[in-house]
Formats: sequence, C-alpha cells, structure tokens
Amino acid sequence: MPKTNNPLTKKSGLSINVVLTVVVVVVAVVVIGGVLLFGRGGNGAPNQAPNPGQPVAAELLRKPDSNMLSQAPDGKVTVVEFLDYQCPACHQYYAALTKKVEQDYEGRINFVTRNFPIAKAHPLANQAAQAAEAAGMQGKYKEMYHALYDNWQSWAVAPSGDNVSDDQQRAAKLFDQYAQQIGLDLNKFHQDMNSPQVKARIDRDTADGTKAGVHATPTIFINGKQFETPQGVTYQQLSDMFHGEIDKALK
Repeated sequence: MPKTNNPLTKKSGLSINVVLTVVVVVVAVVVIGGVLLFGRGGNGAPNQAPNPGQPVAAELLRKPDSNMLSQAPDGKVTVVEFLDYQCPACHQYYAALTKKVEQDYEGRINFVTRNFPIAKAHPLANQAAQAAEAAGMQGKYKEMYHALYDNWQSWAVAPSGDNVSDDQQRAAKLFDQYAQQIGLDLNKFHQDMNSPQVKARIDRDTADGTKAGVHATPTIFINGKQFETPQGVTYQQLSDMFHGEIDKALK
C-alpha cells in the first residue's frame, strides 16, 4: 500500500502501522462494534514499561493532584490513562471503552487521566490539554474532558473530514463555548490556559509517561500493569477484556 501523509491513518505522524478509515466510517464501526482498525498515536517505538512484565511504580503513574474521573474509597484498583485529546485512537477508545468504564465503575475504581500530547502529529493536542487543565483549575476538569471528546469531530478534524485539524482559532472558539456551557469564568479560563502552572502540569505528565515507557496514545495501566491492546479484535471484545481485568483486580 502506498504511503500517505494523512494524520488520521498514521501513528503519530511518524510511521504507518494500520490504516484508519475516515471519521465517518470509524464512527459507523464504533456503532456496529466492528473490528479494531486503528493504530495508536505515537512515535513508532516499542511501547513498553521500563521493565516489561513488572508494574510501573504508582508514584510515577499518579500524582496527588492528578485529574481523576472516578475515585474509590478503598483505592484497590487504579486505572491510569495517558492520552492525547486530538489522537483519533484516543477518541475511539473513549467512545468504545473508557467512557463506559468510567460509568460502570464509578466510585469503585480510581480512574486517573494524564496528558501525553503528541504535537508533531496532532497540532491541537496541547491546546486541548491546556483547556482541560484550565477547566480543572476551576473544578471542572471532568466536564471539559467530556466536552472535548463528545465534540471531538467538531474541533479535532479538518472540515474535509480526512485530516486532523490545525485550526487553532476555530478550536479556541469551540473551547470557549464548552467553557461557557460548563459554567467556567471565561477570563480566568483564558488566563489559566496560558499559565505556567498549566504548562508545568502538562510537561510533568509527559515526562512521567516517558519514564513509564509510554510512546503511544492511548496507553492504559491497571494497577501499574500496562493493558496490552491486541490488533484485530472487536470493540466488544476489547471492552470485555478490559472489564475482565478490572473485575479480576477488584476481587
């Protein structure tokens, strides 16, 4: 197959592993539970923990102030996802897996999200991470996280539908709309997006992810052990496998 420069079909803009369909087809596949066709966003390097088979240290995966979608009193199970908001695979995981996991295990697991924007492949990834972190500074991280993914095609994809967008102005206007919808102070939101504090949080997440062996997004850990994603399975099979790992850890 000839090479292509389409950011929706290559792994973080550096190498092509698995050809992705255009967004409309991907959405259709999600709906019907079709076979996983996507490759994760990354640099093409092996995505392994520093010591394969050994859990990554909890303090590297989660900081005391890390953003959480769910929190469990006993803290028996902690899921950590390193994500890139503009990454097509991250959005597909959200639609097919992580949104449901968040709902199904609300209050039963710790679900931590960390930033790992891959700007070379996804020009708006860092801007979206800034929006999420700025919302978090007003106590609305979860709401912005969902707004970014639920409206992903509106800001993350070019109008043609076959490339990721690099339109920062369009994204900024849409992020402002989401901020208003979830009740943020818009002036503070703008200030926080460009603040040293938000930059430091994103840089820290990325550095921790790199130390943990993250090279591609999404990369997910369950109690420190990386969840390996097989190619060629259906979305339902992927969901069943992931739920099975969590259920086993909860016993």
